[in-house]
Amino acid sequence: MTLGGVEVCETIIAIATPPTQAVRGAIRLSGPDAIDVARRIGIVPASESKAHRVDCEIDLAAPLGKIPVRALLWPTRRSYTGQPSVELHTFGSLPILQAIVDAATSVGARAARPGEFTMRAFLAGRLDLAQAEAVLGVIDAETRGALDHALRQLAGNLSKPIEKLRGELLDLLADVEAGLDFVDEDIQFIEDDQLTSRLEFIANAIAAARSQLEQRREDKSDWSLALRGLPNAGKSSLINALAGREAAIVTEIAGTTRDVVSVGLELDGYPLTIADTAGFELVEGETADDQIMRQAQSHAGRAGHDADIRLWCVDINDQAFASHAEQMRSMAAEKRRSSIDLWIATKCDDPAIVAPEPWLATSSQTGRGLDVLKRQIVDSIEQQSSGDSTSVIGTAARCRGSLLAAEQAIESALQFVRGGDGHEYVSSELRLAASNLGEVTGAVYTDDILDRVFSRFCIGK
Repeated sequence: MTLGGVEVCETIIAIATPPTQAVRGAIRLSGPDAIDVARRIGIVPASESKAHRVDCEIDLAAPLGKIPVRALLWPTRRSYTGQPSVELHTFGSLPILQAIVDAATSVGARAARPGEFTMRAFLAGRLDLAQAEAVLGVIDAETRGALDHALRQLAGNLSKPIEKLRGELLDLLADVEAGLDFVDEDIQFIEDDQLTSRLEFIANAIAAARSQLEQRREDKSDWSLALRGLPNAGKSSLINALAGREAAIVTEIAGTTRDVVSVGLELDGYPLTIADTAGFELVEGETADDQIMRQAQSHAGRAGHDADIRLWCVDINDQAFASHAEQMRSMAAEKRRSSIDLWIATKCDDPAIVAPEPWLATSSQTGRGLDVLKRQIVDSIEQQSSGDSTSVIGTAARCRGSLLAAEQAIESALQFVRGGDGHEYVSSELRLAASNLGEVTGAVYTDDILDRVFSRFCIGK
């Protein structure tokens, strides 16, 4: 059997579920002889080999004996791999699952290599290379946000724009090479100014796509938040309220938090690490306003400076609220990098209390303002990664490298056009750029590319 021009004649088998305790387990079998192998080990009676689902028993060697199995069959090429396939569902016991695999390998199947099922799906054209990598992203996703990114890539958010650019590049290449066929007649199918314009458009589009990928690479999988404020400003109570558990010590004694306390949680699918930093420490002879600025150089100040989002907390009941609030806003402005600052008025237990703009009234005791604060945090994260939902996304260095190589080839083509060099040089660079773009989706691939992509998968996927 040939898939994507590659001979795939072996039938492969592997346990498809994790090697952990579970009620049910699954085995995946795929290849030209998948149905026949299942029949040989007694899974599929000959009379039912064209059915889509079969409930039967397999007689394994003692002491296992007869084991009930449900077999799902794809006798034609409409399976995940594009080959005849069988999925076996039975008890989740690893010895039972392994015994079935051993039985199948004894009658002609071979143990699958990591990622081999998905590689066959790619070779069969069931998904492209970027989508194949997205399958791995779905498997590895630990949060809803990470899963959403992988699912968008699986749906083609990376592949479709790149494939469209590659199509435009091939159209341009056809025009250039058509002119080369009539070079003796001095006929040009495309003028240099039009060629330059189209090349610049494609180069800019590739650069934008690569920029999006670079942004995704730099984005942290874990977003950092830091709570800043005076001692006893309610920071520890706030972090406990956000975490839904007692993660930080809360007392009436100012300065309880001496070290940075980090707490992990998830909001709307985004993994967060919130740092409860020590309050600005009072120093004899200093006013509260003076020491706010001095503490910007402390360890807590550095933690706040490095955070993606900073929550500045001031006790609404503090008589110097207005002064402290203004000092903090000044310090935030001086120490701002790419952080987003949120302004939190704490201890607003009395519903009659109104916090001045832009301060958000919150109460860790009553829950006031906490839902709004969580929404502001999520909005801030999405603001810093706003291109993900509609733009080209991806995580593989392979894709970034291919896009960079394509961009460089097109820049070389532009230099040849502007320098008045022959279009044969332009044609060579366009072919190289098209090949590089093809590597992103797998329209062009080598054994080395396939090995790098699919070796990262686990066995059975």
